[in-house]
Amino acid sequence: MMITDNNGQMQDTEAAIIEDFSFLDTWEEKYEYIIELGKKLPVLEEKYKVEENMIKGCQSAVWLIADYRDGRVFFKADSDAVIVKGLVSMLIRVLSGHTPDEIIHAKLDFIEQIGMMTHLAQTRSNGLLAMIRQMKNYALVYKTIGN
Repeated sequence: MMITDNNGQMQDTEAAIIEDFSFLDTWEEKYEYIIELGKKLPVLEEKYKVEENMIKGCQSAVWLIADYRDGRVFFKADSDAVIVKGLVSMLIRVLSGHTPDEIIHAKLDFIEQIGMMTHLAQTRSNGLLAMIRQMKNYALVYKTIGN
């Protein structure tokens, strides 16, 4: 269903993440890398750290906002947990700046390919899925109101 040129861009971003992880040998190194990614995430202004922007289903506090400009969805997020902040930063890197359709239909294969779902605790896996679901929900809303 994704027919736009940005689909390739999304796949390139996923491939870059997979490549980054391929240089890391142990899960300890991978977790350190994820934490570093989280530290590079731009700070979310305090005014957005409110209940209505919290992702339900995450053990940690995660705030996610979306902005719709020129037919594309842009995400910002923050978390009180360093690993979660790194996870959401990867999702933002892949999904932000794409059309609602691209986001809705994104397979996000990189998550499985880097082994994330098998190495996260069950609560973190559930939280990751909740973040993905919320990002796709934002895209669905913007698709509906954008047309």
